[in-house]
Amino acid sequence: MRNYFALFFLMLCVACGKVDKPVNLIFDTDMAPDYDDVGALALLHALADSGEVNILATVSSNKCATAAPCIDVINTYFGRPDIPIAAVRGEAADRTTWHSGLRWTEELPKRYPHKVRSTADCEDALTLYRRILSQQPDHSVTIVTVGFFSNLRNLLLSGPDEISPLSGKELIGKKVKQLVSMAGAFPEGREFNVYVDPEAARLIVSEWPTPILFSGFEIGSQIFTGKRLMDSGVQGSPIVDTYAMCLPQDNMKGRDSWDQTATLVAVRGASDYFDVERGTIHINDDGSNTWEPDPEGRHARLLFKMPKEQLTAEIEHLMMHSPQR
Repeated sequence: MRNYFALFFLMLCVACGKVDKPVNLIFDTDMAPDYDDVGALALLHALADSGEVNILATVSSNKCATAAPCIDVINTYFGRPDIPIAAVRGEAADRTTWHSGLRWTEELPKRYPHKVRSTADCEDALTLYRRILSQQPDHSVTIVTVGFFSNLRNLLLSGPDEISPLSGKELIGKKVKQLVSMAGAFPEGREFNVYVDPEAARLIVSEWPTPILFSGFEIGSQIFTGKRLMDSGVQGSPIVDTYAMCLPQDNMKGRDSWDQTATLVAVRGASDYFDVERGTIHINDDGSNTWEPDPEGRHARLLFKMPKEQLTAEIEHLMMHSPQR
């Protein structure tokens, strides 16, 4: 019945001109150190319910034991328990939340249904990436990464295998339309998703064969969301629970929305919300970065266009979305 109503809603959206064709998207997250990942995944499911995106996979770039279970909790809550989940292997970060007291990364798997017991139990993200990409039409997949670049490094460096005769770089160039990343600080700075694995970040910005669009630290740090969730009184929601546990430790007016901005743009594009500046990002050994504007540059970054109050309301509205039943 839920699928019937989802299909009916999608037909209405198409008839009204709200969607053309769903974006085929892989969501790559470091779910655990901060909880804007939770808000971003909630936003992504809201866009999936409106028929704007087809979530191909959700993968963790973080080895934290509860990262994948938390992803599974959210996918299950929104009625999509069968979305593939995978996690990074090899040399990679293992970062848990810095929040104390009730730690949301431990509480969500205790409170809500899920199948994944531990991140280590998941499939290798490299295998899942190669399988998913090989099955998609050419130049059709958007990847949004709101965590470390470790999975993308492994994919880029991978060789031909039983899944595909193409190297990782060839497979990316053939199947991926664009990469959208919450990373970096512009015009210069030192940002978490880059400095945790700077070697991976440097490889991606220099060798990735498709366009890369960056939503920098300075974008999400000016958009505070979550207060409406915390004040909503909604029971039985892992999204509400997360913000209710964490906002009192941060800022009762809201939390920075770094990952939500990248996810929103990955699905809907930048034009309604942001201006875009072309250029080249350079990653230093310590994980800091600089930005060189260039109309012919290989990269692009977001610049504010929509008033921040309006953009905040739009993002929080999507984060407030309830699962379709």
